[in-house]
Amino acid sequence: MFTSRQIARRIPLRSPRRWAHSLPQLNSVTKEDLAHFSKILPPSAILSTLSATPTPASELEPFNNDWMNKYHGKSTTVLKPRNVKQVSEIVKWCNERRIGIVPQGGNTGLVGGSVPIKDELILSLSNMASIRSFDDASGILVADAGCILQSLSDYLTPLNHVVPLDLGAKGSCQIGGNVSTNAGGLRLLRYGSLHGSVLGLEVVLPDGTILDQLTTLRKDNTGYDLKQLFIGAEGTLGVVTGVSILAAPAPQASNNIMLALPKFDNVLPLYREVKKQLCEILSAFEFIDRTAYDLGVKHGQGRALDSEVVEGAECFVLVETSGGNREHDEEKLNNLLESLLDVDHPLINTGVLASSPAQFSSLWAIREGLTEAMSKEGKPYKYDISVPLHKFKEVVDKTRDHIKEMGLLHDGAVKYVVGYGHVGDGNLHLNVVASEYTPEIEAALEPFVYELVATYRGSVSAEHGIGVMKTHALQYSKDATSIELMKRIKHLFDPKGIMNPGKVLV
Repeated sequence: MFTSRQIARRIPLRSPRRWAHSLPQLNSVTKEDLAHFSKILPPSAILSTLSATPTPASELEPFNNDWMNKYHGKSTTVLKPRNVKQVSEIVKWCNERRIGIVPQGGNTGLVGGSVPIKDELILSLSNMASIRSFDDASGILVADAGCILQSLSDYLTPLNHVVPLDLGAKGSCQIGGNVSTNAGGLRLLRYGSLHGSVLGLEVVLPDGTILDQLTTLRKDNTGYDLKQLFIGAEGTLGVVTGVSILAAPAPQASNNIMLALPKFDNVLPLYREVKKQLCEILSAFEFIDRTAYDLGVKHGQGRALDSEVVEGAECFVLVETSGGNREHDEEKLNNLLESLLDVDHPLINTGVLASSPAQFSSLWAIREGLTEAMSKEGKPYKYDISVPLHKFKEVVDKTRDHIKEMGLLHDGAVKYVVGYGHVGDGNLHLNVVASEYTPEIEAALEPFVYELVATYRGSVSAEHGIGVMKTHALQYSKDATSIELMKRIKHLFDPKGIMNPGKVLV
């Protein structure tokens, strides 16, 4: 692996890498195109600065900019279809006219995958928000891609089911975007990934063809499983318009406990012990380093733990259980706490077991609010990576030491280097919080972070996707053969390169 000084020599400070994409030659939307779209959609579903009554540019800003205000597009037109037929007609026209399309859900991504690089057409799925069907016997839910994750959760709650996905952005993100990015979330340990829970998809292909694989079967062993190509493809192979997903039975009892650890080295043995004792009711095991916890509390994410709990803690672990009998689960948690403390060298300093629904929510709010807290503190560089669990702290420490060696720490440039994430699936969220986004900091971090991940045979993206941010970093997790096959698949589906150009592959 390259040293910090070698990296500094290799990369110019004003590096254009993040936006230096080999985009296909695509056309901009014209007034003639807009006239055609007006035959497909009502005026209220077309936002454009090119229309006879131009949409104010300010109304397009939420579509052209990501929520972190890090990536910025210049699209003149946003279309908001209500059904798959309208999507098909729009995409077919854009393919014939070689107009780039950016499918957009809730625009809550962190890697610039849902905003244009230039002036591509934005295809917003927000008006496609109908629940098509739900079978309470099988637990299979069929919904439009534009359904907000929280809305699906609210719909399923009285039906005693839950969506097998939970994200901090659940109030804004949409199920189609979740599937297109293969979002992981907070309870992947319990429910697995979307590659397993998504049963079928409805997708509009780049030529306008509607691929209807919206099956409600749990078992279908007939030929290639084509839907898997679109899960995590980030809209580069087609537009997901409908999702069939297996909802999980709602737990009848949920509990959580925040554990304070004296040192990071205790996390792995603690995880082993928690899995052994909680077994089938364990639904989440979240790691938070001390700096991340302090920033979360500072910015009002959950209620701070009592000082005697926090004192002497190097890091924290949030454990959640989901079972069918509250007394049984609470007994297991109490036995766990007693066994962890009743030893000569305890793995934890102490723990706080939620005693009410309000306290349950408050403990989760600390973890779920960390992303927002980092953004309130400054401009976060977010690296969502997979590495072996025992290397979590090492990755954070090496990144902090590298930033310090480059002379960027605590001089007003970089304020904090923190880590938190999902222990159960090896997903570390490495955050470098700076005063501003600058080429100097980016050049110091990349490819250093990616090279560091590669030394552990890790992944440069655990759940956020590649987007525009990591196209140049794909090589650190995929070999040349894999990337070449991905390019062949992309060309097969989208020979004109109109689907989310500049994302995932270059």
